[in-house]
Amino acid sequence: MQRSPVHSPLYIHPNYPPHFPPPPPPPHKMTLHHLLFPFLILTSSAASSLSATVKDQTLNTQDANLFNPKLPPRTLSSSKKFEGSSEIVDIRYHMGPVLSSSPINIYLIWYGKWSVSQKFIIKDFINSISPSAAPPSPSVSDWWKTVSLYTDQTGANVSRAVVIAKEHSDSAYSHGSHLTRLSVQQVISTAVGAAPFPVDHRNGIYLILTSHDVTVQDFCRAVCGFHYFTFPSMVGHTLPYAWIGNSGKQCPEVCAYPFAVPGYMGGGGPGALVPPNGDVGLDGMISVIAHELAELTTNPLVNAWYAGEDPTAPTEIGDLCEGLYGTGGGGGYIGQVMRDRRGKTYNMNGNKGRKFMVQWVWSPVLKACAGPNALD
Repeated sequence: MQRSPVHSPLYIHPNYPPHFPPPPPPPHKMTLHHLLFPFLILTSSAASSLSATVKDQTLNTQDANLFNPKLPPRTLSSSKKFEGSSEIVDIRYHMGPVLSSSPINIYLIWYGKWSVSQKFIIKDFINSISPSAAPPSPSVSDWWKTVSLYTDQTGANVSRAVVIAKEHSDSAYSHGSHLTRLSVQQVISTAVGAAPFPVDHRNGIYLILTSHDVTVQDFCRAVCGFHYFTFPSMVGHTLPYAWIGNSGKQCPEVCAYPFAVPGYMGGGGPGALVPPNGDVGLDGMISVIAHELAELTTNPLVNAWYAGEDPTAPTEIGDLCEGLYGTGGGGGYIGQVMRDRRGKTYNMNGNKGRKFMVQWVWSPVLKACAGPNALD
């Protein structure tokens, strides 16, 4: 996928004159070529480090069995050939801020048509990050502990407290049913300008979720979600934001994998897994939301935690572990996950008895991908 030149002043100076709006932000996002073709190589040192933490875990396997299904074969991308190796990955801190102020306020924008039940599932996931009552392990809140290991230059950790501060429904499709990267920012501008949302520079994340009937620039072709920060020329402020689309009708085999598999796998290939909440698009979307929240809190202005030398194309803590959901992942395996008596697949518990399937993230302590359902 093409990326903008590093020297472009439009990305280095977001306060570019408003009469000449900047082009779309560079794609700091969950890319399709990694979602479809991830591979993980855990070194023996990383595995031994992971095993040291297992004794503190008690997996809730009651009413569930463990399995590691073989899914469509995957290949490496040239740009992240070594991203799964703990001896080669060099994720570094670049002196920028992380979201350490507590709580992290999520400002939810529901763009398009959403059912009440769909909203509940997504909100239950977000509220599972900082639950009022701890669900059984392995849990979403346990997963977030890895994200909270990242610090800024003062030593302050990413906040463990994440709350939904406010919600705004844009069911009238105020900017149409097709959005570009710039018009996604205009959706935020509309929400902030209409005053349902405050301007929250310090603690805020503006999370735009588009319904299954909304097309977005590069969606399904190159991205399932992305994060960046708003341009003052577009929104009036520099605010961290993320966009994720519901792929249920447009490309579930791409952005809702492994709950859907490509059509060419039909006939003799392995089948898709059963989503934990019965909604292929939404359950796939939740893992992308998790991916973007993890990266946005650790790299909100694209100058904090990432690997690589190019800030317009960073490898972030979610990128390093795409396609990995449990122990033994890689080479076509998603890793050891759980399946309940109804055949639904999950790897984490959440609020209100919810179950979720969420990808792992890179641990700065273990120097490896980590998740609360690790078995080795």
